[in-house]
Parts: sequence; C-alpha cells; structure tokens
Amino acid sequence: MNILLVEDDARIADFLQRGLRAEGHHVQRAASGPDGLTLVTEAARDVSSGNPPTVVVLDLMLPGMNGIEVCRTLRARGVPFPILMLTALGALDERVAGLRAGADDYLGKPFEFEELLARLEALGRRAHGLQPDRPTLLQVGDLALDRERMRATRAGEVLNLTARELALLELLMSAPGRLFSRERILAGVWGQSEDPLTNVVDVYIRRLRSKIDQGRPVALIQTVRGLGYRLEVPGAD
Repeated sequence: MNILLVEDDARIADFLQRGLRAEGHHVQRAASGPDGLTLVTEAARDVSSGNPPTVVVLDLMLPGMNGIEVCRTLRARGVPFPILMLTALGALDERVAGLRAGADDYLGKPFEFEELLARLEALGRRAHGLQPDRPTLLQVGDLALDRERMRATRAGEVLNLTARELALLELLMSAPGRLFSRERILAGVWGQSEDPLTNVVDVYIRRLRSKIDQGRPVALIQTVRGLGYRLEVPGAD
C-alpha cells in the first residue's frame, strides 16, 4: 500500500514511517498543510489502475493549513484516496468536522500502532472492494494457535503462554516466513509508548523460544542477525 503521511510532529512521523515501512508499505511524508496538499494532489495525478491502493494519513493540527482545510480541498479537487485523520483533540465536534470535510476515518492521539495499521488496511480493502480475511486458526508446521480461544499447541501439546507471549506469537504466525523487525514487534505487541531502546523484544523472544522450540527436533523461531525475527518451518517453500 502507498501511504501519504501528512504529519508535522517529527517524533510521530519517524515512528510511523519506520513501522509502516517495516510492514512493507511505501511511505511519503509532508510536514505542513500546503506541502501535504501538494503531495497528495500530485500523487492523485500519477495514479493508475495497476498500482496498489493509496491511503492518506492526515494530521488535524498542521502549520500553514489545518487538516480539515486540506481534506476539504482534496475532495473539491476530486482526489479519491481514502483519508484517515489523526488528532490530539477528542471533542465530538472536531471528529464530526473532519468526517464532514471528507475524511473516511478518524483516530485520536495517542493511538496504538496496531489499530492504525488495521484501519489503514481496512481503508485499502475498501478502496479495492475487498473483504477482510482473518482465519480463526493459525498453523505453522505442528504449531497451532486458536485465535478465538487464544490457545497455542505444538504437536497437540498445550503451551503455557502468558497474554504477552500469545500476542507475540500471533504476530509472528500471522505471516509465516515474514521477517519482523524489532521496531515492528515492539509497536505491534507493546504499543507506541514503549521505549524504542528497550530490549524487551529480545527477552520475550527468548521466553517464547524456550516454550515453543526447546527440546523439539525442529526450531520454528529464527533470528536474522541485525534485522529481526521470523517464524517458519525451516526449508519450507
């Protein structure tokens, strides 16, 4: 997915760019209302039917032109991209104003990265007329996770996992073979407020590995040094 991020807060923008790029999305950023208007308008001129969906993440409080003005102008120009509006203001009239200006969704700050990601994916599916596909049972080799019951088993043996370990396992099993950076795992399991310099991801990976792989003939959790972790059956296509 192409993400056009219009956000003036450098800390938030950096966090989102790293997290979204780790998810495989292409991200472009503007730091003011006028620059954001230019960025999105030019992207709309270059769009073609063969490209992946484009979604705009638009902050409400921007220098030069606020998010509502940007949104209203984009819609007046016929820009069709779905728009997710971000704001630190939680008042109902602010939310209503953003939606009436043409925003498709609304998310208040502070927010969890996972929720932002889910909303962006929903907007991207909506743009393509697709329905979400979220299987109840995740399976990688002889490792299984029942999402409804939040119960993990390996070779039929129930694994005694904490809630945080289950959340980490669900993330890894959601895309077998996919490399998850530490930043992506930190954002997805612990949230945006966690210190990015913490080693909590490595600690929990060790805990999860001891419960899932220790004593097993095949280890599923793999480390890619300097890049992150993935879960897959070794040698699987």
